[in-house]
Amino acid sequence: MPFSAYKTVDAVVKEFQITYTQSNFIIETEFNIPDYFREDLEIVMQDGAADCSEYAICENLIYPVLKEVWKQYRQKFILWSHKSLTYDEKLSGFPEYILAQKSPLGNVVFDKPYFLLVEAKLDNFEAGWAQCMVEMIAAQKLNEKPEQEVLGIASNGKLWEFGKIKGNVFTRNQTFYTIQELDKLFAAINYVFQQCELLLDAEIADRN
Repeated sequence: MPFSAYKTVDAVVKEFQITYTQSNFIIETEFNIPDYFREDLEIVMQDGAADCSEYAICENLIYPVLKEVWKQYRQKFILWSHKSLTYDEKLSGFPEYILAQKSPLGNVVFDKPYFLLVEAKLDNFEAGWAQCMVEMIAAQKLNEKPEQEVLGIASNGKLWEFGKIKGNVFTRNQTFYTIQELDKLFAAINYVFQQCELLLDAEIADRN
């Protein structure tokens, strides 16, 4: 069953025996947003068709924000767009975006995923989170580290919600962020990337 077949959070919780909690775990970590990015985003939102379709939302609002933060972490991670993620028949599909470890074999090789973003299509965050949760579960299984933390975001481009799963406990951040408060949004996303970096560094240290 593809990720997109999951439509409600409670269905995911019951099927995979996940404990659902809510708390504010995001620690806003300052990020210096370049002036050119602010100007470009303003032009797109004011004069472009930024949210006329699901594809437009991804291309105009979601990916540019993620890419800007990813640039600071590109030595360790690759930001994949609409890349196949498959564990088994029940856990497979194409997350909008995946942050995965950079493989020593090159940029064409998909390595361990640490963070996933799902577009909340038609502003349906319930279905968005259901899909994001099963993708995070698939990432845990693919990494063969069920206790390892995996982070996730559900977004419609304008509203951004954050979550994480560790072991069998899913935590949804109570505070959400909007693209209208760009500095706060970038600070929250930067925290997510920072946590992924800490997880990767800890794993590398364990190997050595």
